[in-house]
Amino acid sequence: MLPDMEHLTITVGGVVRELPTIPVGNVGRVPLVEFIGDSELTNAAAQEMLALIPAGTEILLTVVTNALPLTHEISDRSGIPYVVARKKRRTYMQDPLIQQVPTLTLGVGETLWLDGPHAARLRGKRVTIVQDVVSSGGTAQALTRFVERSGGTLLGYVAAFNQGSAALPVRALQTLPQHL
Repeated sequence: MLPDMEHLTITVGGVVRELPTIPVGNVGRVPLVEFIGDSELTNAAAQEMLALIPAGTEILLTVVTNALPLTHEISDRSGIPYVVARKKRRTYMQDPLIQQVPTLTLGVGETLWLDGPHAARLRGKRVTIVQDVVSSGGTAQALTRFVERSGGTLLGYVAAFNQGSAALPVRALQTLPQHL
């Protein structure tokens, strides 16, 4: 970490990044992980995360936006298909499942939407939830509810980074500081 606490250095699979830190409410500064637009970091993290995927996983579940390229690369490497929950309702959605996110570290509440046909793909499947960063666990809990409501079985949670005190058994590549 640089002395000014405005950056945090991470290394994933030989790829080094200086993460900017951003002020978040009265929490302090937190590292900002961006997979979108960073193919090198995304590919390195996806490759390393393959070892974290629970045996028997039949489908991955994630949420747009930052975790999507990571999940896609994990799917591409493992052959495990994936389903994506969205943060906005789309006009083409058929009988979507709707789930509130209990809390978010950044202080912004959200609603997640899972298209009905996508929910049907989870039915009877062993599901692993993939995220970029798990902080409070609110998004992971909302995704868990989608798995339950769809008739799937949750096998576990994997993330590139764990950054917080989520009371979930998250398998992560690294733990980031909660605040700087």
